[in-house]
Amino acid sequence: MMEFRLSGSGGQGLILAGIILAEAAIGDGKEAVQSQSYGPEARGGSSKSEVIISDKPIYYPKVTNPSLLLAMTQEALNKYGTDLQDDGLLIVDSTLVREVPARFKNVHSVPITHLAKEKCGRELFANIVALGIITKLAGSVSYDGMEKAVLARVPKGTEDKNRLALQTGYQSI
Repeated sequence: MMEFRLSGSGGQGLILAGIILAEAAIGDGKEAVQSQSYGPEARGGSSKSEVIISDKPIYYPKVTNPSLLLAMTQEALNKYGTDLQDDGLLIVDSTLVREVPARFKNVHSVPITHLAKEKCGRELFANIVALGIITKLAGSVSYDGMEKAVLARVPKGTEDKNRLALQTGYQSI
């Protein structure tokens, strides 16, 4: 079983990313649950989406000890990084996260927002770039399953850019 926490600020598409991650797992024949929360500010306030993926039934739907944390902002890392497993995987957006405490051992620092803007033309693809990175590093869902889930959820007419965003993230590691 893997517990994922995707965190950042409202407007970065992390709720959608969590939904897509869960749907990719289900498409791969696994069990998955997804939950979310965001501050009252919505856009700009803190935001998190949590996903549990397992080969067995999931009896408790809340993430209690994440095995993977995606931190898209410094505030998100500071707020949501406290209970990451000791050997947990930390993925930070180096575009927006400047300080990673030394206690984190398994850190992948990737300029996610920068890559989204450079390769796809807009920062709003950062959530899909992040999903490509998660797909590669976590190994909990297949690339094909993730691509199908992404394409099923993104707005019509944006499929090619989102496919590129997923590939960009996957190949950045």
